[in-house]
Amino acid sequence: MSRRTLLSRFRKSGHRSCAKDLRHNRTLRGRSVGLPTQVRLALACAASLLLTSEPGRAQSPQAVQVPQAPQAVQAPQVVQGPDRAQAQVAQGQEVTPVPPAIAVPSLPQATSPGEAGRAAGLALAGSLGDDAGWRAYRARFVTEKGRIVDTANGFISHSEGQGYGMLLAVAAGDRAAFERIWGWTRANLLVRSDELLAWRWAPDQRPAVADMNNATDGDILVAWALTEAAEAWGEPSYRTAARRIAVEFGRKTILFRAAPGPLLLPAVAGFSARDRADGPLVNLSYWVFPAFQRLSLVAPEYDWASVIRSGIEILRRSRFGPSGLPTEWISAKDESLRPADGFPPLFSYNAIRIPLYLAWAGVGRPEDYAPFRTLWGGIDRERLPIVDTRDGRPVEWLTESGYTALPALVACAQDGTPFPEGLRSVQDGQNYYPMTLHLLALVAARMRYPSCLKS
Repeated sequence: MSRRTLLSRFRKSGHRSCAKDLRHNRTLRGRSVGLPTQVRLALACAASLLLTSEPGRAQSPQAVQVPQAPQAVQAPQVVQGPDRAQAQVAQGQEVTPVPPAIAVPSLPQATSPGEAGRAAGLALAGSLGDDAGWRAYRARFVTEKGRIVDTANGFISHSEGQGYGMLLAVAAGDRAAFERIWGWTRANLLVRSDELLAWRWAPDQRPAVADMNNATDGDILVAWALTEAAEAWGEPSYRTAARRIAVEFGRKTILFRAAPGPLLLPAVAGFSARDRADGPLVNLSYWVFPAFQRLSLVAPEYDWASVIRSGIEILRRSRFGPSGLPTEWISAKDESLRPADGFPPLFSYNAIRIPLYLAWAGVGRPEDYAPFRTLWGGIDRERLPIVDTRDGRPVEWLTESGYTALPALVACAQDGTPFPEGLRSVQDGQNYYPMTLHLLALVAARMRYPSCLKS
């Protein structure tokens, strides 16, 4: 049976959502659909219809009841669809969350817990538990609709923050918060023409999404969080969404054929060799190493291990100036890497996440951590420096307490140094970024180095 005939049958039977799934399934384009595949697609369709018809679940994208966030007013029935979402985005409105997507590039298979443990890195779910730090974080930064607010950056939201919030919700076992954050993310940032997220949402601008470019680290974080949520709660729509995003950023932002290994572009537009004379550009803080250990669960066709190896190799070749530290933005045009043109050659806000991700994944050799330990080991541990790599001198200081959890994690990972008592819990009253980093460092320690947190 041809794909067109199967589409027609789905439409005539009233299963328009199933027809939409088939239409978006790129693996079947131009192919004859045999009986086994017909049965598989019909079963998948029936399962999705049953899931979406249960009380309290989101319905099909046509004339649905909007999911109710905790303590939120029940919204009236509205039509949800691309036209309405695009119109709301154009007007700068905060779009109401929509139901889970079910169209997939192909049909990923669920794995048993044992298979998952053998296939990838450590599972995230429950690692934070019902932590008071998470509850304070949720109250301070997560709105009722699920928007993560960057309090030190004009109260904007971005794909990075939404991804971090989703990860922390899974780590805390807080499914209600996860669904709120994911719902807002889907409705307000999944507004591009592909499966990637617009990187920035500004509450005081019209439209709120003024730049449709993505940020690859945000896409990675959201895909990773969805993968962990699917593993934790067995929700097929999370796995489907994780795969769609992972396949798309793998296709559009990872240069697998680059020498000496894959390069990760920071976004689809603006950083490639076509876009810049010194391109391609990379940012090492976008190599979320623990995510790459888990994304094989949803996108096994990519060689994630090679992405990890290339990130470590780039780090070893990016020891600039007397401090031996990487800059935020690096030109990978030539074999000899160098700081990118037009950017201050600083080790700064983004780059401090590099040792966090290394330690979290448990990858790298001691010498890979050495420049960070040297920088952070001989200074006042109540603040971290932003360093000009040209002369190795601090140009600014990060003073909020959450930042200092990063040196604590690195010392723990390298020689088992216990976390200081004052860093084993999160201090309230901080801004979004340092408090996020503090919670992430605690999650990493609990997952991989639990002895560092014992009294």
